[in-house]
Amino acid sequence: MIHFDPGYADSFLEDNKIDGLQPRLEAAHNTLLNKSGAGNDYLGWRDLLLAPNDALLADIAALAEKIRSNADVFVSVGIGGSYLGATATIQALTPYFKPRAAQTVAAGSDPFEDPDANSDPEILFAGHHMSGAYLRELLSYLDGKSVYLNVISKSGTTLEPALAFRFLRDWMEERFDDADDRIIVTTDPERGALNQLQKEKGYKKYVIPPDVGGRFSVLTPVGLLPIAVAGIDIQSLFYGAVDMCNKLTPVSDNIALTYAAYRNLFLEQGYKTEILATFEPRLDGISGWWQQLYGESEGKELKGLFPAVARYSTDLHSFGQYVQEGQRTLIETFLMPKDDSGDLVVPSQAANLDGLNYLAGKHYTEINRKAYEGTSKAHADGGVPNMTIWLDNISPSSIGACYYFFEHAVAVSGYMLGINPFNQPGVEAYKKEMFSLLGKPGM
Repeated sequence: MIHFDPGYADSFLEDNKIDGLQPRLEAAHNTLLNKSGAGNDYLGWRDLLLAPNDALLADIAALAEKIRSNADVFVSVGIGGSYLGATATIQALTPYFKPRAAQTVAAGSDPFEDPDANSDPEILFAGHHMSGAYLRELLSYLDGKSVYLNVISKSGTTLEPALAFRFLRDWMEERFDDADDRIIVTTDPERGALNQLQKEKGYKKYVIPPDVGGRFSVLTPVGLLPIAVAGIDIQSLFYGAVDMCNKLTPVSDNIALTYAAYRNLFLEQGYKTEILATFEPRLDGISGWWQQLYGESEGKELKGLFPAVARYSTDLHSFGQYVQEGQRTLIETFLMPKDDSGDLVVPSQAANLDGLNYLAGKHYTEINRKAYEGTSKAHADGGVPNMTIWLDNISPSSIGACYYFFEHAVAVSGYMLGINPFNQPGVEAYKKEMFSLLGKPGM
């Protein structure tokens, strides 16, 4: 399902460094499992996998099927963890150019086959930034379409989604007599502005578990509803994470602990930045989700590796020069699928004007793989330690396993740093200044 390859990382470490870190590593792992560390009241992301709620999964899937039958567009309103996990999963598991695939992406099926003529809802996002032009164009685009709306926020007052929802709710109520049946709220069990509105309007409601932080919420209704509306099998996604959770409970052969160990050793040696690099565009969104997870979890008390994202081979033609020969403060982790469905075979051409006949008969997957192998070696030769996380394939179960792998690793890594991996106190600093400039009462 998921495999860890240290690649060229070991040559940059002193002998037995990994072995010497084992006591600290196991202590951090046990702190997570025993719920004895800082932020232990925010470990619901792990608990929900230890006791799966199949009734909730079935309820979400049933509502999603209703929406898929009746909607032209499904709009998900949220920011940060309320947005990144859903968009990452949908990007990974739906076709590039036909995002409204008519078939469900189920375990063992090929999610990238040509879809049927009948189309499913288009999944759009709002409230993930503050572009007035984007929102204006979105409202114009929605006109004349059957629209369902899911607003996601614990407090209901986070500026970006709350502002977008204000416009979208008015738009929905002006156009649909059954607007209250088309709006779904995903929020805190009891508190927050959305609960008051939900009681008044009778909106369908899903709960964000109070012990799950936003960046860990992709496998809660926060991510699962938009993912299910996209036609993805959320049971396979969820149980892929369950399987990985069980696999990573023992200390032995624990790839999340190994990944955390390498990251911490390089940090201790003075490296400042970790690049998560992909060679498959379907995984770009996973990189964005990872960036928030690791940035918010580790970036505090002047600690942690800065999480950067590279999309190869595209970025090899942009900042690849810096990675190869810039400051030697970088480490690199490749996220690679063993099977990327790149089964096109390069044709031979008699004129060979582009000089590419030496590639004739090769599969695109093979060419992409050689690009990865060459990049990995070149970067190591240039002084960049790198390692690889392999997915067996790009499927719901593999993506679910990938989410849990990174979550477990960042929790252990955070405890090794001596910080609380589950808070984000620095996020409030910009809000205070922004609200003051906007004239918010009490600021």
